[in-house]
Amino acid sequence: MTRYLRLVRIFTGATISAQLEYRANFIGAVLSSLGQVGVALLAIGVLFGQGSDTVGGWTFREALVVTGFFILTEGFIAVFVQPNMSRIAEAIRTGSMDFTLLKPVDAQFSVSTRNLNVLRVPDVLIGVGLIVYAASALTTTPGGVLIAAVLYLSALVIVYCLWLALSTTAFWFVKTQNVAELFNGLFGAGRFPVTAFPLPVRFALTFIVPIALITTVPAQAMTGRLSPALAVASPLVALALFALTRWFWLRAVASYTSASS
Repeated sequence: MTRYLRLVRIFTGATISAQLEYRANFIGAVLSSLGQVGVALLAIGVLFGQGSDTVGGWTFREALVVTGFFILTEGFIAVFVQPNMSRIAEAIRTGSMDFTLLKPVDAQFSVSTRNLNVLRVPDVLIGVGLIVYAASALTTTPGGVLIAAVLYLSALVIVYCLWLALSTTAFWFVKTQNVAELFNGLFGAGRFPVTAFPLPVRFALTFIVPIALITTVPAQAMTGRLSPALAVASPLVALALFALTRWFWLRAVASYTSASS
């Protein structure tokens, strides 16, 4: 494992150097990040632009915390998740998955950690900055911030599991180019507090596709409006999803037919 981690560091360093080789790439990535943040802020501004001081029981500053977690999660996906998950289908199609499975390291760990997109790090920084800015005008406690951090770690596990589950279907369908669009289409609802939606949509975003657990629940912990049930549910859902996607991954690998066979 130590040898593998050393190789990952070497490979990651080479990847980062290649991405930062051209200054225009970094500038373009920053402009893209600012554009996406602008769209998210515009959406929340339109939501509160109807003359109401609250939407779904959330004030504008409280809703900004939700938007901050949304942008932060988009950055996490762009930097750590999508660069790896998007290559699973290509590895299966080209046969390079054979070499991954032959390595003396867990294949799921290998395909999940090989690539980084450092050009999207500004998304992460902007998300953190927006959360700090929005929370600075609210009454927060150290305990609430700590609980929010723990619940957000659970949220990141949920995000990873959803991406892995969708990407693992490539073992059967190979072409999964629409995985990112499918996830992004659902995740877009996470920029708003879940209580801003009608009750059926709220139920679906909490218990069917747990988008609310990714953005709204950590924001609820930070703003002091978190219920004990959701505080317990988020880590349990993350644990259950991780176990389920692990089983799904092992089943997919077991059914994999080598490209050379």
